[in-house]
Amino acid sequence: MNSDVAAKPLLEVTNLSKHFGAVQALNDFSMVIRPGEVVALAGDNGAGKTTLIKTISGVFRPTAGEIRLAGQPVSFSTPQEAREKGIETIYQDLALADNLTIGANIFLGREPMRKAFGFLPVLDRRKMAEAARSTMALLDFHVNRLDAPVSNFSGGQRQAVAIGRAVYWNAQILIMDEPTAALGVPEQRKVISLIHQLKAQGRGVIFISHNLQDIFAVSDRIVVLRRGVMAGERKISETTHDEVVKLMVGG
Repeated sequence: MNSDVAAKPLLEVTNLSKHFGAVQALNDFSMVIRPGEVVALAGDNGAGKTTLIKTISGVFRPTAGEIRLAGQPVSFSTPQEAREKGIETIYQDLALADNLTIGANIFLGREPMRKAFGFLPVLDRRKMAEAARSTMALLDFHVNRLDAPVSNFSGGQRQAVAIGRAVYWNAQILIMDEPTAALGVPEQRKVISLIHQLKAQGRGVIFISHNLQDIFAVSDRIVVLRRGVMAGERKISETTHDEVVKLMVGG
């Protein structure tokens, strides 16, 4: 899907600032994400990427500025509130419960119950397994052992489980923090193809990575942060690795 202006933005961040005492971690930052668009965030450590995603996802409250979802102003006190509105963050550590199945991870903290013998509340394992199967199929990801704990899975498969959870709960904006950092090359390719699936479904993805190869493989636009301000924004089709690096270091 192309990022034409006709597509109504899923997410608009306008003049966002976040100060911690005298430290300006983010200053007057604006960006837009449209349906089916992957926007990469790049910048050195301390550039403000983490502050930005934590402000969008409800961990921090902005000092100034506005966040709009599908045109509506939103304000989150907790990540849970952001999640309920369709913003899901997938951090590098994935926050999966290793000893549980895919289905149990999808429903972590929101377990479906059914009544046994008409009155006894028990876990609805069938619903969990069905959700795991359908969600993974949607991501074109086929696992034979839905009853296996996720500790048995490879890094790319675990990444798919985390993405699957977000998709099941109908996240419209997925923030992915260094999703390919700890993976080997075949696994990185798998994650890149998962992100292409999310694009095809019309979701918006904010993709944070130090790996320019991955950024160029998957993103439509790149936004470069430097010391809390926007250092530049480019369409991937109209820029080069060298130009991005120059924006990052300010040369």
